[in-house]
Amino acid sequence: MHSHSDILTQRLDRFVRDHLVPRLHRERTPLTLAAWPVPDEPVPFAEAVGQTYEPIEAGTRWGRAWSTLWLRVQGSVPAEWRDVPGTRVELDIDLGFTGGPGFNAEGLAWRPDGSTIKAISPDNRWLPVESDTIDFYLEAAANPDVGAAMSGGTFVPTMLGDKATAGDAPLYELRALDVVLLDTEVWELLRDIWTLRGLMGELAVDDARRYEILLALSRMVDVVDPTDVAGTVSAGREQLAPVLAAPAAASAHRMVAVGHAHIDSAWLWPLRETVRKVARTWSNVADLADRDPEFVFACSSAQQYAWIKQYYPALFERIRGLVARGQFAPVGGMWVESDTNMPGGEAMARQFVAGKQFFLDEFDVETEEVWLPDSFGYSAALPQIVAASASRWFLTQKISWNQVNKMPHHTFWWEGIDGSRVFTHFPPADTYNSVISGTELARASRQYAEKGAANLSLLPYGHGDGGGGPTREMIAAAHRTADLDGSARVELSTPRRFFERAEEEYPNAPVWRGEMYLELHRGTLTSQLKTKQGNRRNEHLLREAELYAATAADRTSYAYPYERLAELWELLLLHQFHDILPGSSIAWVHQDAERNHAAITAGAEAVIAEALAAITGPGSADVVVNATPHRRAEVPALGAVVGSDLTAATPTSVTTEGEDVVLDNGIVRAVVDTHGHLVSLVDHATGREALATDTPSNALRLHRDEPANWDAWDIDEYYRRTVIELDEVDSLSTSDTDGRGVVTTVRRTPAGSMITQRLTLAPGASAVEIGHDIDWHEEQKLLKLGFGLDVHADAVAAETQFGHLFRPTHTNTSWEDARFETCAHRFVWVGEPGYGVAVTNDSTYGFDAARHTRDDRGTTTTVNLSLIRAPRYPDPYADQGEHTLTVSIRPGALIADAVEEGYRTNLPARVVSGGSGFAPLVTVDNPAVVVESVKLAHDRSGDVIVRLYESRGARARARVELTDGASAVVATDLLERTGTYGVRDCGELADGVATLSLRPFQLVTLRFSR
Repeated sequence: MHSHSDILTQRLDRFVRDHLVPRLHRERTPLTLAAWPVPDEPVPFAEAVGQTYEPIEAGTRWGRAWSTLWLRVQGSVPAEWRDVPGTRVELDIDLGFTGGPGFNAEGLAWRPDGSTIKAISPDNRWLPVESDTIDFYLEAAANPDVGAAMSGGTFVPTMLGDKATAGDAPLYELRALDVVLLDTEVWELLRDIWTLRGLMGELAVDDARRYEILLALSRMVDVVDPTDVAGTVSAGREQLAPVLAAPAAASAHRMVAVGHAHIDSAWLWPLRETVRKVARTWSNVADLADRDPEFVFACSSAQQYAWIKQYYPALFERIRGLVARGQFAPVGGMWVESDTNMPGGEAMARQFVAGKQFFLDEFDVETEEVWLPDSFGYSAALPQIVAASASRWFLTQKISWNQVNKMPHHTFWWEGIDGSRVFTHFPPADTYNSVISGTELARASRQYAEKGAANLSLLPYGHGDGGGGPTREMIAAAHRTADLDGSARVELSTPRRFFERAEEEYPNAPVWRGEMYLELHRGTLTSQLKTKQGNRRNEHLLREAELYAATAADRTSYAYPYERLAELWELLLLHQFHDILPGSSIAWVHQDAERNHAAITAGAEAVIAEALAAITGPGSADVVVNATPHRRAEVPALGAVVGSDLTAATPTSVTTEGEDVVLDNGIVRAVVDTHGHLVSLVDHATGREALATDTPSNALRLHRDEPANWDAWDIDEYYRRTVIELDEVDSLSTSDTDGRGVVTTVRRTPAGSMITQRLTLAPGASAVEIGHDIDWHEEQKLLKLGFGLDVHADAVAAETQFGHLFRPTHTNTSWEDARFETCAHRFVWVGEPGYGVAVTNDSTYGFDAARHTRDDRGTTTTVNLSLIRAPRYPDPYADQGEHTLTVSIRPGALIADAVEEGYRTNLPARVVSGGSGFAPLVTVDNPAVVVESVKLAHDRSGDVIVRLYESRGARARARVELTDGASAVVATDLLERTGTYGVRDCGELADGVATLSLRPFQLVTLRFSR
């Protein structure tokens, strides 16, 4: 049975649908159209306007997937429409929209002079009319709705994500390109109704305000005559004026609404389309800013600004003016909104260096708000990096997606592994794509966790993900809720103003310590292995390129390649975007990523070769070069020697014990059984067995991997219940070439994937290296590599940026239970007092660890690395094909050994031909203090920049100096500046020598001058 209020509400909704929306446009008349379909990839405006255009009519099908259609649109405004009271002439365009904004056809309107007007999308179909004669071009993009395949949680594999397989059938129907006479009072009434209807729906059923609004809306329906809407709409608005004017309560939640368009730099579209999405969105923003002086738009990602500067220079200059006016706010201070779990320490720092420097150079703006609403969890090292970049505030929203545990705060201090804190906000509306609806405002007010202590939150509004940004309808909603009884108070302002007020209001906010782990999207630590391998490889190659280039430039006539290195870094940073590095984009994106990573590799290798040739000089001697921050046999850290033989130690013996193979180099003894499992691993120094006798190590396990949702994103905990032990081998062979003992196994999965493992123990090595060649042909499977360790560990250490963090091996609470798949960089260390085992890798990130009780034999700890997956959406062929990766296991390892082994696994020694070795450019007398980066200063002064950190989680003292001496040394922020709050005390800096006193995991940037 329906109540009286239900009937009135249904009457209202029908009245809006049947009588107001159809009267929004009093008149319309079609325009004359001509079209030129672009043969392949998009072309610039200057090229498009020179083509031959053929007539086209509304109703025509157009647009194969990923194609572009240019339209020439002409006509005139009917004379009788001019100066009609209560109206405005504009254009209404429907490209055949079939879905929501950002995931569908989109268009950008251009004036004949090559300047942009604004964009067209499903929720933003209008264009302004700038004169009585209409003449413009419309660049229409036939982007397929790849996102439709995940509607309702279905995640159906689709071929649309690759241009080669997307098909040629036209996707859209050109429905309307008309000049219309907009009834402005009807438009305003629709906005009034939308705001009040949304508010009313959130008020309690016994709230008098709810019925006050309902009765006012009912009177409005009575007053507006369906046969004469234009003549009676103003009277209808008068009925609503009193309820819209009723002020909010003094205690109402306050919200700072910031225009926003979270444009994924790639996701369900390729990088090249993101460039156009940004141009379309920013054209919309510029139009809105000109129409409303209170409107403010915040935008992160320096990469997107750089694209617009390069490809749309006139639009970029328009944005520059809006920045100066305070209506376009650069935020984030990063090159892109990157993933924060997987980028290495220096790469994470460079996100801020490149991003903040761009904003300083282009706009003279110091971006202090770190803006990462959508990344998939947040590293425990991030607060220190944020602080070191001279940034003050942090914003995220994604943690609201947690499956199990709810974040207890919305405004808080976030403390990192070194003790640094950053003031953090987590918008309680639980969206970064708000439309300023009554539901969103009520949700924010209801959920805000700081009630009683604070009362201010931030609301990012605007269509995002695929772009579009704010609309005039959203701004109208913001104005109507600025001071509205029953609603939160909404104020249009900037992120900076929000954070300043929030910090002033709540200086003693609670503290959250450690990582902000997202209880979702755990599969992003493993999906698209080649993209992840490219990232890991190139992070280390760029380390080498800068180190050797700085050394060569300091000691020879070699010219430091500033521009080349900057371009390589920026390309790498782009591919750390939070849908590229995590492996959650369409096939096209990852094809681009693999190609671009290959280009970075080639560019970095070229710099390395040039720089090493300059340093070592002419000659044919074998020069062994060590880029790691630790001594390697006879080779110093960061230096090189001639003729050193890294394998000069006792050769590894390869023998048998029954059916088992034994590898022994005098340092480590490893036993491999007929299944290819490690069944014993002993370091001779302690004589202790590292492996559990009842849990196989080097065990390959194939799990069913069918998450309930979000294929490429998720690994759900029930994957552990179904497993195939890949015990049987097709072949097992041994060799001892060059003194290296090797056991090679070949095995196949039931689906026909082939996995070749090479267990190698090199002379002088402290670790067994396990190389993998995988020819992968699975679907919805997860391959894990497991180690059962005879170590009692309450927690295991996993490397993160500039340090490591311990994660419990127990599941005492729901928080620990939800962390069943976590992130590690180069190493995982499992230890008890005085003994441990290090497991390192060169390209994987996801792992799990747990402790197991063995009756009266104590406990063991298992570590399982996630090697490769096979999700089907959004790339149905993700990870198919051949892969090579390396893992190592080192017994008897302390945390210091794990740090060193991680670097060695990822930075193999180089042997080049040259005339001489070279001393390191930089020396550090304490191996606990690790040099992460050596480069020349950004300002081209010739100063040497050295970034280092305490790596073991303890206090450390160290003397750091240039081998050839320096006249001065200062501590700087990440941007190589002194005098900012990004600079922390680190010890004594005098006479060109740094005598450091570091707290655990402290990060320091030093600037040495000659």
